[in-house]
Order: sequence, then structure tokens, then C-alpha cells
Amino acid sequence: MIPFDYERATDVDGAVATVTADPDARFLAGGTNLVDHMKLGVTQPGRLVDVSALPLGDVDELPDGGLRIGATVRNSDLAAHELVRSRYPMLSRALLSGASGQLRNFATTAGNLLQRTRCVYFQDVTTPCNKRAPGTGCSALGGYARYSAILGASEHCVAVHPSDMAVAMTALDAVVVVRSVDGDRRIPLAEFYRLPGDSPDRDTELTHGELVTAVELPPPLAASRSAYRKVRDRASFAFALVSVAADLTIENDRISSARIALGGVAHRPWRAERAEEMLNGSVPTEQTFAAAADAELSAVSPLPGNEFKVTLTRRVLSATLRSLAEEAR
Repeated sequence: MIPFDYERATDVDGAVATVTADPDARFLAGGTNLVDHMKLGVTQPGRLVDVSALPLGDVDELPDGGLRIGATVRNSDLAAHELVRSRYPMLSRALLSGASGQLRNFATTAGNLLQRTRCVYFQDVTTPCNKRAPGTGCSALGGYARYSAILGASEHCVAVHPSDMAVAMTALDAVVVVRSVDGDRRIPLAEFYRLPGDSPDRDTELTHGELVTAVELPPPLAASRSAYRKVRDRASFAFALVSVAADLTIENDRISSARIALGGVAHRPWRAERAEEMLNGSVPTEQTFAAAADAELSAVSPLPGNEFKVTLTRRVLSATLRSLAEEAR
């Protein structure tokens, strides 16, 4: 590992000012992703500003019934939190489906949101990768593409976002709160991540020096049913081939609200807006669910080696919706 400077932040604004002033500085919290990449040579920050001791580790109920989740809340603690388990069970299940118990004990809410792709070429510094080294090419195109994107990719990058938690939070309409030297700003999670386009090295809309301080969840919808379903190559400690986060409300035998996000299929958690539009106001039938899945997947562009994801996504999405509808009866 290349030498670097380390300091432990004592206040939020001081941490933000330090990183903003140094283009080679990075924030460090759990370190479960960043430190791995430093060891691999994927990234080489000159300074780490440790924010793990800042007062950002609480989960607080908001006046409207929502939740404010501090940036350094550990994934294990968030999954086990009473209000998360009772009001947002989909989020708890998503958290528990990610990584291993040991990693969840260290990983933080903000770090989970900001973890980078697990594309094998991104992590292998001997291969071209536009995300790691802009302008060098995309080795996944024509290479090993089993885990690559089928939606929203570009000729410059076909990597997928690895987080389970972010998929559930996207379906829940979460908002990310960030601090910069200019103050706070709030970014809906659905707008937080970028598609690769011609600059896949940028994963989010954050600028250098902006620190994620919290994530806010709106109050849960009354009478809704939710689920997080993940398909992966082995039972644990594996990233999603495809995942579905869905929240469905059925009133008077019709769907009054459908919120859906997909994981493992795109450069960001994929909000299934076409499926939602088709479902809202519809009678919850097997045919409706299949048609909604087909609508969402009408623009897929699979690669040689990951065509199976199209059928898999369609089936997992339809099965998840069917299960929620049966629960609601």
C-alpha cells in the first residue's frame, strides 16, 4: 500500500473543509470498500480524514413519522433497529442480504451508498477500465460480462452498482443529506447516482469535499406490503445477479401505489418507473405483473454472457409482486 496521511476528524465542518482543500483527500468511515481498493491499487488517496467518530451515528424519528439515519450508522445496527424492522422491513432484509456479518458490523450507511462497482476489470489494475482510468477502454465489452448491466449502460462502461441497501432506499424514496463548505443540500436518492454515459468514473452527483451526513426516509405508506428479493450465485456473501425491492399498496382490489427498484441490472439502483406507471390503478393479476415487467424491460441491452438476466429479472419481479398481492388479500 502506498503511504498516506491520516487524521481523525473532530467536527463535521472541519472534516469537510480539510477534504475540500486537498484534491487527494478522501473521507474514511468503515473502510470496507475504500481500504480494499487502496490495497489493490485501484485508488491512491494522499490523505484520509476519518469521520467515524463524528456524531452521525444515530437513527432518529422525524416529526412526520419518517426516519433520519446518520451517515455512520453501522449496517448491522440499522438492520436490527426496531423502527426499521417494524416500518421498513424491506430495508432491513436488504441490509441483511448484503456482505457478511463481520462486514456489516463495520460498514456504514454512507459508505454503503458510496461503494464502488465490483466489476472484475475495475478491480484488476492490469486491465483497461474507463471507470478506474478514464479513456483506457472497457474490458467487460467482449470480456466476462455475467454480472454486467442490461439497462442504462454505455459504450464506455457496463458495470453495475453493488449495494443492496441502496436498492431498497431507492424504492422507499429516500433523500440523501450532504454537507459542503456552502452548507447542506438534499438529493433524492433516485437522482443521487449517475448513469455511466461518457464519464463512468463519476458514480454520483457529489462534488469533491461533500460529505454525506444522513439519509432520510419518508413515513411508510399505510397498508402497504413490501419485500426485498435477491438472486445470487451462492446463499451468502455474494452480490446480486438481480434483486427487486417492491412496495405495493392495494385498495378496493386495485393497486393504489407501486414503488419498485431493481438491483444488479444497471450502473445505479434502477427505479422501475415504467412498471410502476403500468401497475398504478390496475387490478393485481398475474397478467398485470407480467405486463409491467415486460414494459420495464422493453429497453434492455444484454451482452453475450448475461442474456439470462433479462428472463431472471422478469421472473423475479413478477414473483415478488405476486407474493405481495397475496399478502394483501
